[in-house]
Amino acid sequence: MPELPEVETVRRGLEPWLVKARIEKVELRRPDLRFPFPAGLAEKVTGATVTNVGRRAKYLLIALDNGLTILSHLGMTGSWRFAEHGIDKPPRYYEPGTEPKHDHLIFSIDHPEHGKSHLIYADPRRFGFLDLFEKPEDSSYLKDLGPEPLGNDFNAEEMAAAFKGKKAPIKAALLDQRVVAGLGNIYVAEALHRAHILPTVEARTLLTKAEKPKKALEDLSYAVREVLTEAIEVGGSTLRDFRNAEGGSGYFQHRFAVYDREGEPCPTPLCMGTIERIVQSGRSTFFCPVCQKQP
Repeated sequence: MPELPEVETVRRGLEPWLVKARIEKVELRRPDLRFPFPAGLAEKVTGATVTNVGRRAKYLLIALDNGLTILSHLGMTGSWRFAEHGIDKPPRYYEPGTEPKHDHLIFSIDHPEHGKSHLIYADPRRFGFLDLFEKPEDSSYLKDLGPEPLGNDFNAEEMAAAFKGKKAPIKAALLDQRVVAGLGNIYVAEALHRAHILPTVEARTLLTKAEKPKKALEDLSYAVREVLTEAIEVGGSTLRDFRNAEGGSGYFQHRFAVYDREGEPCPTPLCMGTIERIVQSGRSTFFCPVCQKQP
């Protein structure tokens, strides 16, 4: 499932080609993805001009000059791509394996600088979905989200407030989108390893008796920012299906320290540990039992 760095990579690929583009036509090739398309989607966005391509947590947000915003979640296999000359012709950036039968939504657009093209949403497994809203609070997907981990509101003090009395494992606490928005299994594992914190410790143990953040929590907030920033710089991670707007793969998977590295030596200098795997809430957790500790 694409996480924050992958969605941000897609956003950056779409932005220069979408902002200022006018939506001339919308073609829905099926009635639904994971959920039905928003009622009246084609009629409501046709004729509108894109004013901004943003992101909130793991969601793409395409803002229009008529006051509406299109929310897109990529699910497991969703992707956006451009085709300049025809819907069923090769896209601007060739993506092996692209099949027209998986193209479920096509925006015909006209950009004042780049001309006419088609923006196509493809999704073989159809786990992605779209929403349409006027205000963020109108979308059930956005209204309860926590702070952005790369924003000014994300820090050890805010996490300490969220973790007060929380008995849940720190990994589960970080995956709670109400605590911090956009984190997923991969980057939580990597951040916990960098901060040398066991994924099984209770979130509340990262606070002092005075309910202030321990140094480990300070280290964790820094590690979260660091790992996300590095991942965005190299286009996110591609494990199976993720493709950016240019049809390319991410490269951060080559920098994984623990994720999917079960049985391999821990890369922490002077650490003699071996990466282990456990299951938490049905998800694989990778960690080093030697250099990751109880704070």
